[in-house]
Amino acid sequence: MRRPRLPARLLLPLAFALPCALPAAPAPADLRGFLEAHCARCHDDVERKGDLDLTALGAAPARPAAFDLWVRVHDRVASGEMPPRDQARPPAAERAAFLGQLSGQLAAADRAKLGGEGRSTRRRLNRHEYEHAVRDLLGAPWLQVKEWLPEDGEAHRFNKSGEALDVSHVQLARYLAAAEYALREVIAPSVERPAPAVTRHHARDQRSFTGPMKFTVMNTAPERATFPVLGLAAQPEVRAGRAPVTVGPADPAVRDLEGVGVVASAYEPLEPKFIQFKAPVSGRYRLRFQAFSVWVGPTKPVPNRPDRWFIPDLDDVQPGRRSEPVTVYAETPPRQLRRLGAFDVEPTPATRELDTWLLAGETIRPDAARFFRSRPGAGRWQNPLAERDGQPGVVFRWLEVEGPLHDTWPAAGHRLLFGDLPLRAPARPGARVEVISAAPRADARRLLEGFLARAYRRTVPPGEVDRFLPVFDHTLGAGGSFTDALVAAYTAVLCSPEFLGLAESPGELDGPALATRLALFLWNSVPDAELRALGESGRLREDAVLRAQTDRLLADPRAQRFRDAFLDYWLDLRKIGATSPDELLYPDYYLDDLLVESALGESRGYFQELLDRDLPVRHVVDADFAVLNEKLAEHYGLPAVPGVALRRVSLPPGSVRGGFLTQAAVLKVTANGTTTSPVLRGAWVMERLLGRPPPPPPPSVPAVEPDIRGAATIRQQLEQHRAQESCAGCHARIDPAGFALEAFDVVGGARDRYRALVAPGTAPQAGLGRGGQKFAFHLALPVDATGEWLDGSRFVDVREFKRVLLRDEDQLARNLAGQLVTYATGAPVRFSDRAEVEAMLARTRAGGHGVRSLLHAVVQSRLFRHK
Repeated sequence: MRRPRLPARLLLPLAFALPCALPAAPAPADLRGFLEAHCARCHDDVERKGDLDLTALGAAPARPAAFDLWVRVHDRVASGEMPPRDQARPPAAERAAFLGQLSGQLAAADRAKLGGEGRSTRRRLNRHEYEHAVRDLLGAPWLQVKEWLPEDGEAHRFNKSGEALDVSHVQLARYLAAAEYALREVIAPSVERPAPAVTRHHARDQRSFTGPMKFTVMNTAPERATFPVLGLAAQPEVRAGRAPVTVGPADPAVRDLEGVGVVASAYEPLEPKFIQFKAPVSGRYRLRFQAFSVWVGPTKPVPNRPDRWFIPDLDDVQPGRRSEPVTVYAETPPRQLRRLGAFDVEPTPATRELDTWLLAGETIRPDAARFFRSRPGAGRWQNPLAERDGQPGVVFRWLEVEGPLHDTWPAAGHRLLFGDLPLRAPARPGARVEVISAAPRADARRLLEGFLARAYRRTVPPGEVDRFLPVFDHTLGAGGSFTDALVAAYTAVLCSPEFLGLAESPGELDGPALATRLALFLWNSVPDAELRALGESGRLREDAVLRAQTDRLLADPRAQRFRDAFLDYWLDLRKIGATSPDELLYPDYYLDDLLVESALGESRGYFQELLDRDLPVRHVVDADFAVLNEKLAEHYGLPAVPGVALRRVSLPPGSVRGGFLTQAAVLKVTANGTTTSPVLRGAWVMERLLGRPPPPPPPSVPAVEPDIRGAATIRQQLEQHRAQESCAGCHARIDPAGFALEAFDVVGGARDRYRALVAPGTAPQAGLGRGGQKFAFHLALPVDATGEWLDGSRFVDVREFKRVLLRDEDQLARNLAGQLVTYATGAPVRFSDRAEVEAMLARTRAGGHGVRSLLHAVVQSRLFRHK
């Protein structure tokens, strides 16, 4: 019999009335007594310091309305921040008793709130996980799936929580489109295996290389022109148009020695690329470049005219004096660039090779990345690398492409979809092959069963294929081909809850769910065959097996996905391109892609060192080494490091570098490109490195904007800001870390004075920006990087500040463990989880809380192994 339902108009007021009908249980007398004795003097209904009235905190910690405030009280007392140092402190025994009673009640209340549902919220794969899962399933690492999908939400600073990963009809439509795109991309483009192809594309045959040899209204400057070189010598006749641009295929030996040179980096209107090559299909390719560095002489002086030594004489080409870094990009018009790699070219011509994945239609764009990028302005630009006797250049001869490379034919993705069914050539150019089936429905059932066995992350239930066969039948019945019908059914599988969602039940995770969690943690993808088999058998739940699989996954190249994704959100490295250095205040950084790319690689490589070598957690803050290349060593003012390749380098004694705190990438994402803010950087340090996030600012208080005129320092402005009582408390916790980092500019360069725009009465600093314009800033007020930490200890610079932070290595480890737990499980560390985190620290303390050991402790913990 159907149960009658109450009308909504009656249910709604009842729902709101119920909480009010329950009386608030009072806080125990001993808790209230502690607050009255040690806290109420400053935090009563009269003083309300920090906008906090503890006399109103009458409810017990278990009451939801009071829980968060009680946690705040617990943490401030436990850290020693409260009562403040200038007030009488409670006896140690009284303080310990208060914290013990309060923490027990808070933990019990927190566990009760979960109601047996577990810490983690049910969720779907985020767009990055979905892309990697589809790539790995179909054996197609080049698939660009996530670009089809909407941006994911964030909760607790990561994109891994079900609280932010909702599913709407719009998202599901995009997932359907993305899945179909991916499936069709792996269908064989031809019946027969393509013959191995090696093609050479000469620079002299590319209009983008040879066109700038001639001056136009868009380019009248030799610095932005290209120049012909044969062997190691200039070709004035060719540049003047009195000789052919190339000998062409009639003389292959000479043709291979023809080159085109540049003295500027690739930037409009000088954008050399091998446009005659476009990847015919998406897949793996081997690229070989022949190039070398040169030295281009200066323009000869003319009597009675200013010496223009900084303008190159493109007919005076000499052997290079040093190696030059070249960055290689894949380009999809218009100017959509994807970095493929980098290498150095030497004065002696040589071939450099990259093994990479290309998308159909992409071409190849090399960039002499160290060179300047000329920019229009009031005066003529001047190459900052030019010397009195010339300037550096790079000559490109040719690009050789081998590919697409096929390990098997048809490729693994096609064989997963269609097995060994025969193929028919496409009916029109550009179309995919047609798969032929003599028994369509029987073949569809067989192939779908195999696909489900690979796509599902647990044993496929009996009869599951019958959920998807109607999709095949409908498409085939509507006039679609066998190929189209099967792709439609596969698309439904890739958008089903079993593939798109995570199946986790309350309590301890079963084997398949544990395998999925581990793979999503360390590969940002789904389990491979070995991990899945261990999950299905239940052996993965054994401590030793789980530890061995953790090490195996970390040793796999796919673990770079974890490194990059974790750092993107923990340190905010995904935002490294969100701002650009100001063109006037920081022209030496403006448009310097090599610096930004190197900075990102440094932070990633540094974390890899910590993980691979299990280095103690103190390296998060400081170290005696850094991961550097020539560009970063120069940027940091360190001894020269040759070449573009990043590597571990020992730092000189007393260096401010070492650790994430003073890395260019971190200092860039915590600035806005124009100014730095101790508030933003200080809050970042408190939250990301120490795990003590400050509360949000009051909505009625405007942010402090640094003065780029140089009239007042940000410290002086903040002193006025802190005069407001509602601001003083939080800024006393936030600002010190930010002040220490004021010794670094918007891209992490060391400084002792602020830059300010040139104004009447000031002279610009001498120098040239990357775009060739003279500096338009001057050095203004001095930087003051001193400060006082929460415990009263003072520091004079970032070196001493690092030592202050390293007094509490447990807190650094506690924070890193919490960040890993949140990323791995999709749920933050709750109050009731804190004891488990402390157990992790106890297990890793003897080794200084090694980063890899902490990761293992997280994986072995109850927090990871339970929903």
